[in-house]
Amino acid sequence: MKKLLIIVSAAVLMLVSGIGCTGVKGGNETGDTLQLGYAERITIVEHGGYATVTLADPWKEGSVLHTYVLVPEGAGGISDDSLMSLHPDATIVHTPLKKALVTTSVHCALAEELGCSSAVGGVCDLQYINLPWVKEGVKAGRISDCGSTMAPTLETIMELSPDAIFLSPFQNSGGYGRVENLGIPIIEMADYMETSALGRAEWMKFYGMLFGAEEKAATLFAEVEKGYNDLKEKASAVAAKNGKGAYKAGQKSVIMDKLVGPVWYVPGGSSTIGKMLKDAACNYPWSGDMSAGSLSLSFETVLEKGADADVWMFRYSAPQPITRAVLLSENSGYEQFKAFRNGELYGCNTATSTFYEDTPFHPERLLRDFLTVMHPGLGLGAPKYFVKVK
Repeated sequence: MKKLLIIVSAAVLMLVSGIGCTGVKGGNETGDTLQLGYAERITIVEHGGYATVTLADPWKEGSVLHTYVLVPEGAGGISDDSLMSLHPDATIVHTPLKKALVTTSVHCALAEELGCSSAVGGVCDLQYINLPWVKEGVKAGRISDCGSTMAPTLETIMELSPDAIFLSPFQNSGGYGRVENLGIPIIEMADYMETSALGRAEWMKFYGMLFGAEEKAATLFAEVEKGYNDLKEKASAVAAKNGKGAYKAGQKSVIMDKLVGPVWYVPGGSSTIGKMLKDAACNYPWSGDMSAGSLSLSFETVLEKGADADVWMFRYSAPQPITRAVLLSENSGYEQFKAFRNGELYGCNTATSTFYEDTPFHPERLLRDFLTVMHPGLGLGAPKYFVKVK
């Protein structure tokens, strides 16, 4: 009877406020589904006094990676036990989070932009976080250094006692080890597996809900969306002048990244960067590839398809800016690329820039970099992350 009253009350509330209902999984309950414009691997449903968030399993079509029940502070009316009876496979998270363990620099940066940096109580892999406020917070003892993401310090985590732990899921990872036994909600950050740059950025709406910054997240995403689409339009205008077809004559071509040991990882044609290069109206040798992740290729394979590319853009991590001489010391074969010989090399040093902190939730910034390099005639100025290699 209590369950029935909850459902009827929620339905009446939505009718009074003029909100339409759509059916959702989990008991016989209904709710209002938040319409997302780009994200394909997350579903957010508002109910009376709480919300459910369902993450699709990116590696198993039709399966669920995780379901969360987000209960705002002061919502009242529904106990955790009642919610668990409605959503037995879900994880209950009480919001806003006041003290979270955030294991990636990009999500730390987003928390700061949402005005919630004080809610970051702990971090992992501090050496890879290029955010001064995080390093200063750890030094001052306001933020706990919980060690490596792959082997976090459990004692420090237990002492921190966070409201939630943000972790990135991986295919066939086998779970999160002993961290799963701490009884602390694990937020699986699967945004990096989205199918488009704006789709990944739109996950900020979910993170905004977790930190109690829904309105700020919605406003921020609207700005990101407009900025990205405005740049995409500029690129489309350039593309229109160069005719139709997958590979347009007169349009610059580009190859990405470089060898890591014996392997050259390039973005798949359907990856977020692969699609972004298409939005930038440039020719990319692997644009027709359907892979959503990276392709593991040999040097010879990349040379065969990209030897005549006009531009070479790559990411690297080093204490000092890379030079052409250093590149040749790594592999003398780089000299065979037209872009190398013509000096059209652009490197992004991820050790000294905020590339990884900025671009996942601000894809318009990376798209702008691509346009400044590929279409300098647009007058967008100098790139922010990719610097010409001398």
